Amino acid sequence: MSKVALVTGGSRGIGAAICKALQDAGYVVAANYAGNDDAAKAFTDETGIKTFKWSVADYEACAAGIAQVESELGPVEVLVNNAGITRDAMFHKMTPQQWKEVIDTNLTGVFNMTHVVWTGMRDRKFGRVINISSINGQKGQAGQANYSAAKAGDLGFTKALAQEGARAGITVNAICPGYIGTEMVRAIPEKVLNERIIPQIPVGRLGEPEEIARAVVFLAAEDAGFITGSTLSANGGQFFV
Repeated sequence: MSKVALVTGGSRGIGAAICKALQDAGYVVAANYAGNDDAAKAFTDETGIKTFKWSVADYEACAAGIAQVESELGPVEVLVNNAGITRDAMFHKMTPQQWKEVIDTNLTGVFNMTHVVWTGMRDRKFGRVINISSINGQKGQAGQANYSAAKAGDLGFTKALAQEGARAGITVNAICPGYIGTEMVRAIPEKVLNERIIPQIPVGRLGEPEEIARAVVFLAAEDAGFITGSTLSANGGQFFV
């Protein structure tokens, strides 16, 4: 019987690529999304992957949404915490609301989702939790004190929870993408991309969403069970830990 994989922020960008790769690898996939109904419908029409709408920042919504997924598809055995938002501003101009929104989605959302599925994974003695962090959670980024803090927090969460899940057959790992050629990144003016961003990347190009997706499929596999608490950097050589 195919394992069920749930991907947050799964209907667009890196999340959509992850969903497709997991589906191709034989998983039954559910894609969570927060707000763009048209994109979610188009994604389901294209892939046949079911989409489920809720905010990962809301614990009760996560509990209800996951219950719906498990009722329709079966127990979640692979969780990919990919949902994330940005509210960029230099720190002296950053509002408490901008800070809170990013922390609530990018960090607390990872807690909310994982906490709901954790007991079931422990009971079944198997689970895969894969947290999509960021290069900016490793090195920091001006104008992103909120985002960098949240993504760094995801890494601490990963390392701590990996120690708790190990004896229950649950692995917890993180992936830190660099600049990936999503719709959001490609919307950056070409001059900025070519003169300021790509020259910082030793391989000389943006990453592709599918390259992150392949890393997720690797970490989700049963035979990746000896890898836990790890951070996989996928940034084209831009930053080394």
